[in-house]
Amino acid sequence: SYDSNREQRTRRDEVDAAIGRRRRREETASRTKQRSSRKQVDDDDEREDVGGGGGGDRPTGPRSSALYRQMESKIRTLRSAYAKSRDSPDDDDEHLAAFRLAEFMKQRDATIHDGGTYQMEAIEMYDRAISLMEDRWREKVRGGEDTRRPPHHHGSSDMAAVTGGYSGLNRELFLDADAKSSEGLLCAALCGRGKVYFMSNMFGRAVESYEECLSYDGGYLDALTYRAQALLILGKYVEAGRDYRRVLETDKDGIFADAVTGLARILTAREDAVEGGWDYLVRFLETMLPRNREAYDGFKLSNNASGIKHYADRMRRMHHAMFAYHDAKTLDATEAWRHLSEGNAYKMSTVAPFDAASERERASRVKAVFVPDFFPKGLGSESRAPIFVIGFVRSGSTLLERILDAHPLIVGTGEDSVFNGRLDTIRNEIVRASTAGDLRVLQNTVRKLADDVVDDMRKRWEVIDANTRDNDGDDDNDSDIKRQPSPTRFADKMLTNYMNVGFIHMLFPNALILHVAREPMDTLLSAYKHDFSPGGLDYTSEFEGLAQLYRSYRDIMVHWDEVLPGRVTHVRYEDMVTDLPNVAPAIIRAAGVVWDPTVLDFHRKKQAVNTLSTTQVRKGVYSHHLGGWRRYEEYLGPLVDLVGSRAGYDLRTSLPGYVKKEAENDVNTESPSV
Repeated sequence: SYDSNREQRTRRDEVDAAIGRRRRREETASRTKQRSSRKQVDDDDEREDVGGGGGGDRPTGPRSSALYRQMESKIRTLRSAYAKSRDSPDDDDEHLAAFRLAEFMKQRDATIHDGGTYQMEAIEMYDRAISLMEDRWREKVRGGEDTRRPPHHHGSSDMAAVTGGYSGLNRELFLDADAKSSEGLLCAALCGRGKVYFMSNMFGRAVESYEECLSYDGGYLDALTYRAQALLILGKYVEAGRDYRRVLETDKDGIFADAVTGLARILTAREDAVEGGWDYLVRFLETMLPRNREAYDGFKLSNNASGIKHYADRMRRMHHAMFAYHDAKTLDATEAWRHLSEGNAYKMSTVAPFDAASERERASRVKAVFVPDFFPKGLGSESRAPIFVIGFVRSGSTLLERILDAHPLIVGTGEDSVFNGRLDTIRNEIVRASTAGDLRVLQNTVRKLADDVVDDMRKRWEVIDANTRDNDGDDDNDSDIKRQPSPTRFADKMLTNYMNVGFIHMLFPNALILHVAREPMDTLLSAYKHDFSPGGLDYTSEFEGLAQLYRSYRDIMVHWDEVLPGRVTHVRYEDMVTDLPNVAPAIIRAAGVVWDPTVLDFHRKKQAVNTLSTTQVRKGVYSHHLGGWRRYEEYLGPLVDLVGSRAGYDLRTSLPGYVKKEAENDVNTESPSV
């Protein structure tokens, strides 16, 4: 049993070893993290709430929004509570105060995408909380106390109400922090820190944090699920599949539905990485789909909103997994489309109707403001450090970013755009300076804003670099990493920045703006079939919303070519995959750095990629999927009609010096007749 002294000693030894390894690893990165965190706090204290709208469907730095102000206020309150607890010698709850602050910072950065403002401070707070929790755990072990007994022991009926029949530390998954046992609280903190590491693109660190939790309880579902997610990003498919299988078999209530999605992604990439292959997952899904449908219908009859949302999410994921099976394995387009349609219908059942008028108005405002005589002369920074990657979703941006990131002087900064996170401040500061009536004020303001963006990009890279190097000293075989010089270019990939080219040009008139474009119907099908995280891309799961979003994007790109001719450099996805040896050098030359032939081996590089294209870019360049929308052409007719003339795209790669070589067996990606 759990209470046996032998098991207690074994687990204590495992935990002590994990704690020792982690503390040694953290010493090297600690100073960098602390400097970055202090800078973030100082910057936050200096910011003012300024007027102006945030724009877009997801908050990406709207400092004037009610949500932003509420979250900032809550952080100040929690910081104050932590400081008070830390400075009080009689306060025994500093670990809880640090944990609550870290948890809310994590939530805030997951909600407001502004370049990870609080990520490093959150990691510091988790580190502090975990250190204090470990000390308390050791004291209990030395005193022979039960380290899994909650401080206020619940009766069996009370526990059943919140644990859903789980065992071990999983029984504490849904308890409040002050109701968890010592080990339950440690696992919650270790998993929370792992998720922040993941958000910060420190995937190896995330795995280590989850593994520390699993040293307390090897079946802890939160750690297993998210360790699998990080392992998937790192390309460790066998290990990720093993974790996902265990979650699927243990999570009887289906709370951790990511296991279904994750297994489908692994199986699509490499079927032999999962024991039992597709057959294993399909058997599970064929059993669970009717059960979950029955539960969904029951909650719908009783109008239970939370139950509807939970089971709609489950059904969406399962139908999408069945789509992946038929799309990749059986090649049965009819069954694949049925599951895709049903999955998207469940997704849209919990989403407000698409506001087409608002989307049209958003595009119209951009075109009305940024006219040819809008841009004053002599504005902006001379820096070419940022490289902006823009375009529509599922257009090949991950491949483009990996090509850039493979060069030793260029680094990708992830999906959390620093520029986009500062956009609301940029917009308002420019408006404020413009009203001063002095061009010098505007010039100084714009240059300062640009310098701040570059500084933040560099700091973000420094922190990630410090936390992803092998700090145990055993890096003799990691020559690719050891000899990397400091980067001179930072790739900022936020595709929806196609709306913000005007602001990019004002701040960085010399920076490279790369617009990646793909055959329209391939793009639209890829967007429709991919299960994006909840947010602004929800409406790619229905034809009307998807068509309007795409038409707006195309209209805006035409506008920039007319207002700022030649400012945006276009890159056709089809050219990248069919003519990479010529396209890649042209991309690197356009970035202003010397060509490095190892860029062509980008898929062998060690960088992890956290996008829906993770499993695809690890395969290198392949062209068999070009024109893939034709497999589902009979179902896409209504979408073709909604897109209208935009179903074709006569756009050429405009990289300086690039001349497309016509291949003998060029792939037919002909657009539909409209």
